[in-house]
Amino acid sequence: MNSLPGQLWQRLVEAFNRTALPDVSLGELTLILLIATALSVPQATWRYFGLLATATHELGHAFAALMSGQRLGGIRLSLDHSGTTTSYSRGRLATVWSGFWGYPVPALTGAALVWSGFNGWGPAALTVGSLVLLTSLLFIRNLAGFLITTAAAASGAVLVLFVPHAFTGHVAIALGLALLVAAVRDVIKLIHVHLRRRDRLASSDAFLLYRSTSVPSFIWIALFIVIVSASWFWAWQPISAILVAGA
Repeated sequence: MNSLPGQLWQRLVEAFNRTALPDVSLGELTLILLIATALSVPQATWRYFGLLATATHELGHAFAALMSGQRLGGIRLSLDHSGTTTSYSRGRLATVWSGFWGYPVPALTGAALVWSGFNGWGPAALTVGSLVLLTSLLFIRNLAGFLITTAAAASGAVLVLFVPHAFTGHVAIALGLALLVAAVRDVIKLIHVHLRRRDRLASSDAFLLYRSTSVPSFIWIALFIVIVSASWFWAWQPISAILVAGA
């Protein structure tokens, strides 16, 4: 019999194989949509799930910074859902590039998870996500950030290593939809800051982009909305097919 480490390694390798496409009924889809909403809308659950959305937001900044050749100084996450990614660059374009990708990335990640779940790549998507979170620990600079990131990575690892892969696709769909709802929530919060809570503009990515480029904040917010909407459109294709079939 293989040792436990060997069995876990085998499970990890198998996670990158395509599984059978999940058979999602209209009833299950309704339940998944309710779970996604329950995770991202009520304050009681958002208090915890919102930490994952914030971590994804900051990883968007961090990945964009690395893509543009910047030196990544570190990531800080707080339990109040705030976060900061520090990067160093001599070029304004690179700074703008990394500053832009915070709000869009949770929506893009959510859409990718939904697509992966419906197409048999749910275990692979969750494995990649867990590995990204584990790698990001190298750049976490505070205890809260370490705890948040470790908890998220550990949750993904448990799903990949101990939950049947045939079920993991369903989890990927629910998690992806929850991140998509979270992305909408965060953009609405950003708009609220610009309209009603202008004392908090210093924490707004759109305002910081305006300071860097002189392009008005509403243009940046509009671009965020376009990408979040496109992500929803991408994720909605397999969902609409189930809705039509069940009608």
